[in-house]
Amino acid sequence: MNPLSNDVLSQPISRRTLFKLCGIGAVGGVVGYTRFSKPQPTVHQPDRLDLPRSLTQSKSVVVVGGGLAGLACAYELSQRGFAVTLLERSPQLGGKIASWQVEAAGETFMMEHGFHGFFPQYYNLKSIVAELEIQDNFRSLNSYAVLYRGEKYQPEVFRPSHSAFPWNIVDLAIASPNRLKWGINLTKWEHWQVFRAITGFQTQKTFQRLDHLSVAEWVERSFPHGLYDLYFLPFAKSSLNAPDLMSVGELMQFFHFYFFGNPEGLAFNGTRYDMGTSLVQPIASAIARNGGKIVTGANVTAIQTQNGKISSLSYSQGEGEDAPFWVTGVGDKGDKGDKGDKGEISYYGAADRMYAVSPENKAAISLTCTHQGCTVQLAEDGKFHCPCHGAVYDRQGKVLKGPAQRDLPRFQVVKQQEDRLQLVGSRESLNNQLPTTNYQLPITNYQLPIQADYYIFATDVPGVQQLFTLVAGEVSQQVRSQVEKLSIADPFAVCRFWFDRDFDWQHSNFTSLSGYQLTDSITLYHRIQEPYIDWANKTGGSVVELHAYCYKEKEFPNQQALLTTFEQELYEIVPQLQQAKMLHRELVNQKNFSGYPPNSYSDRPETSTEIPNLIFAGDWVKMPFPCGLMERAVSSGLLAANEILHREGLQRRSLFSVNPEGMLKI
Repeated sequence: MNPLSNDVLSQPISRRTLFKLCGIGAVGGVVGYTRFSKPQPTVHQPDRLDLPRSLTQSKSVVVVGGGLAGLACAYELSQRGFAVTLLERSPQLGGKIASWQVEAAGETFMMEHGFHGFFPQYYNLKSIVAELEIQDNFRSLNSYAVLYRGEKYQPEVFRPSHSAFPWNIVDLAIASPNRLKWGINLTKWEHWQVFRAITGFQTQKTFQRLDHLSVAEWVERSFPHGLYDLYFLPFAKSSLNAPDLMSVGELMQFFHFYFFGNPEGLAFNGTRYDMGTSLVQPIASAIARNGGKIVTGANVTAIQTQNGKISSLSYSQGEGEDAPFWVTGVGDKGDKGDKGDKGEISYYGAADRMYAVSPENKAAISLTCTHQGCTVQLAEDGKFHCPCHGAVYDRQGKVLKGPAQRDLPRFQVVKQQEDRLQLVGSRESLNNQLPTTNYQLPITNYQLPIQADYYIFATDVPGVQQLFTLVAGEVSQQVRSQVEKLSIADPFAVCRFWFDRDFDWQHSNFTSLSGYQLTDSITLYHRIQEPYIDWANKTGGSVVELHAYCYKEKEFPNQQALLTTFEQELYEIVPQLQQAKMLHRELVNQKNFSGYPPNSYSDRPETSTEIPNLIFAGDWVKMPFPCGLMERAVSSGLLAANEILHREGLQRRSLFSVNPEGMLKI
């Protein structure tokens, strides 16, 4: 039996759907889908207005993870009277929207994980921005373009619109210079089925019928390939998931939220300053004003359970640990080691808690970068390099190059048994590792247990999987299994270049790119963010960023391969820069974005778990309404807060989304 035969594409179109499609059955919905009456956001779980908003008794919450999901959750609960403690492993808050200082072209700038756009249908994120009165931190980019490699397609330009489906498609067809190349043949039954699938989104039915397919498999069938080249491929990759590893159900949800169910148009805002300054710091300041405690550089070390619930959580600041712990050698590397100019290095540990021992150190060095927790690697130059943000350390763990500001922690070797080492931290090592941040608890002991009424895990996928390795005791095996099955997308990379001259650019200041081996977008920072604008006005230079949303590691196995290809493609995209002098470049390269592969939806954990006092938040959580990217993270955090508010008999926050179902639902 053909595994594709049961999906939504092979189902017959009903007479009612045909009436809608032809406009006959749409008369009753014309008021909601007209140019003169824009559809309003949909409210998720409207609550009783007579419920109290704030606690009258003491309740405590620990939020693990200081990205957007954790920040949004801590922000809401701290306003409602909960005693909130927010733990973030990195020195900076923000997760994938964190910012840090870099030295470039003789000055200090703030670097990020790539440009982020704020779309008008980010209703829940926008509501926090409005409450904090920080709207001036954002500026409209007016429009954005998609630029195609070669001469097959002309650039597409997307502008603000208040037309909902089907008018947004009509407007797109009128404005598109490539409309005759879409490849749609409405006399072909398969093309009608594609149109029906993308305009008839319903969460449960769509995932039931399409989650078993990858996007690559889907388009191998009779699919309008011009439509795929022009819209589906560039927009699908902007979800940071590659077409061969992304569920069609997830793609339909993504397209429904960003286009087919979105009455707001596709133009978006950017930040006037870096994301940390524009968004993260204001949220963190609000949490602190509400009495919340924020601890950066916090490593969770143990999670105790009792009667199927979490009873306590312990963490340390810095990498130091006052109790000895055992680590095991890492296979061949642990036996053979890496040769350096001072002897071989042996490796111990697993995942993101790796340690290196070399003869000259007589101690173990943590390989966890003190910047944002990536695992550093020994390079051919004999130094440890961070593959994510470019920090460099010597063989003793001393910082040689930022953005890291602190040395790698050192541990004393207490015992050695075959392929195992017993390590212990030192007070001196800990003191050297304490983060410097405005949101930091004073500590007297670097093993700090916390007992709370609720625990919220709001980390990325590698983080939540690591947390569950620390859970001691019997808890729900279903929850453990769900976390273990979570996927991580292909890595993403960002390269930002400083040049000594500007250049002519006829497209939008943020432009999606399609058809290149590596590059998926270009951002002209010297025309968007104020510090870069000021620098460009002063020097006549330019700052350009290329972003690869999801690349294959086999094609780009190391940092040099990424840098070389980024540079080659930049000079193809902007030929004028070949004559310019490159003053500096910064590379960001991480593999921690949530993956949405085929057959993953049914096993995806929800906000509420079978562990009674454990709540999940993050863009990997199964959401009950359409959302994506930053809005998905924020909405998941607010949804987690609402779950706790509901349990305590308080009024939940109103959450909004686009119409949850497509017009041509089946």
